[in-house]
Amino acid sequence: MRGVPAHRISRAHHASRKGGDVTSEQTFTVTLEQQKDFEFLVRFDKDAVADLATDEGAPLGRDAGPNPARLLAAAVANCLSASLLFALRKFRNQPEPITAAATTRIARNARNRLRIAGIAVQIRTGGKGAQMEHLDRVLAQFEEFCIVTQSVRDGIAVEVSVVDAEGAVLK
Repeated sequence: MRGVPAHRISRAHHASRKGGDVTSEQTFTVTLEQQKDFEFLVRFDKDAVADLATDEGAPLGRDAGPNPARLLAAAVANCLSASLLFALRKFRNQPEPITAAATTRIARNARNRLRIAGIAVQIRTGGKGAQMEHLDRVLAQFEEFCIVTQSVRDGIAVEVSVVDAEGAVLK
């Protein structure tokens, strides 16, 4: 099962970017199939995207792939990085290569259950911040366009910092 065709999602996204129906929703489906113990095979709804093995660490699993917490951290960092790249390129900046590190803090809640307590993402641009056009505007807005980060922020603290190639703190 591959879910919703990519062209349906692309058209809805394109319509909303062009000022179309902003109330339109997009859907996609990922499927999981247990392989062994806590190892699952994740299948995405795009034929060109490879399947992904996930697993829990010991003592539950065998670390045969990233666990869900690591996937969430990767999703937040990737979405923020892509959003920053898009915003910088919009003003004809060349920030490549962009790298990011997401440090995730796991803690017990009041009921003694493990939860993701926070994700700190540091994004590093490949260029110097002083040479980037409209940098203040980009830094003030790019997070708002990251659908993953804004979706999880209601429940998980997400901190974002941006540094340039020389380590100068931009945000």
